Amino acid sequence: MNSAVVYYSMSGNTASVAEKIAGILKADLIEIKPEKQYPDKGIKKFLFGGKSAVMAETPRLQPYDFHPVKYDQIIFGFPVWAGNITPPIRTFIRDNLDGMKGKRIAAFACQSGSGAEKAFRKLADCLGIGSLAALLVLIDPKDKPKTDDDMKIRVFCEQCQ
Repeated sequence: MNSAVVYYSMSGNTASVAEKIAGILKADLIEIKPEKQYPDKGIKKFLFGGKSAVMAETPRLQPYDFHPVKYDQIIFGFPVWAGNITPPIRTFIRDNLDGMKGKRIAAFACQSGSGAEKAFRKLADCLGIGSLAALLVLIDPKDKPKTDDDMKIRVFCEQCQ
């Protein structure tokens, strides 16, 4: 199955997981970034990011290379912001929705607290699908790695094959 791992990462947690998943699945890795970066420190990080997520904003993205016709499966990765998918992921979906129809969709989320399940529901809603094929939630995997994180990633990848 040809897969693409499409992800947004602010602090590197999501990027580290995306790289592992892409390596295991031999998938293309597609990082998306907003043209204007979000503050990544202090209270501004939470205020601006949280507001943007709650308001379902769709920021302009830096150029990326994605051709949905090449893929059978799209795997989304994102940090959870205020129980939501991150705005760059929302923009990517808006811009590529037609090309992703009929594709198998899976997702993983990195979070510090909670909210991933709610974010997965919002992702499925944005995509116009009932459910996602596989799900993975990790708590700060780069910053606070757990002994079972790699096993959880392998199990997720098995579900994606």
